[in-house]
Amino acid sequence: MSVKDIRLFGDPVLRTPATPVIDFDKELRRLVQDLTDTMMDAPGAGLAAPQIGVGLRVFTWYVDGELGHLVNPTLRLSEETQDGEEGCLSFPGIYADTRRALRVVATGQDQYGESVRIEGSELLARCIQHETDHLDGILFIDRLDRDQRKLAMKAIRDAEWAGAPAPTVKVSPHPTFGRGM
Repeated sequence: MSVKDIRLFGDPVLRTPATPVIDFDKELRRLVQDLTDTMMDAPGAGLAAPQIGVGLRVFTWYVDGELGHLVNPTLRLSEETQDGEEGCLSFPGIYADTRRALRVVATGQDQYGESVRIEGSELLARCIQHETDHLDGILFIDRLDRDQRKLAMKAIRDAEWAGAPAPTVKVSPHPTFGRGM
C-alpha cells in the first residue's frame, strides 16, 4: 500500500493543466495504484494525479462500490443538469452545491493503453466531471456562482488546514461554465 500526501488548495500543481500520458508502463501502473490506495485511505469518491503532485491526465474513482480509473479522458456531457453537494479531498471539510451535467460519456484508456468508455449518471457523472476538471487545472469552487464562491472562500480562510493566503480563483474557461453542452 502506497498512500501519498494529498495536495491542498493553494498548491500550484492543482492549477496546472496535466500532460497527456504517452507511456503506458510500470510507472503508470504504480501511479494508478498510488491514486487508488490514497483515495481509499482518505476516503474519497475520486482522486486525480495532480492531487498527489503528479501532472499526468489520470484519475481514479470509487462510486457505488465500483472502483475504476481513466487515463487521458475526454467527456461528452448531457444538456440536462443536476445540482448537488460537492466536496474535494484538496479542500478538507468544504462542501458546496455545485451544478454539473446529469450524465457523462467518458472515453480514454486504461493503465495498459486499452480504449475505455465509461457512461455514468448522477454521482458517477459528477465524480468523472470533477476529476477531469482537476486534470485541466479547474477546481470545484470555480464552478460556483459568485455568492457561493464567496462563502466557500470564507470557509477556506477559516479552515484549520489553510495556512497561506488563498490564491485567486479563476473562472471556468469552458463556454458552458460546467453546465453541460
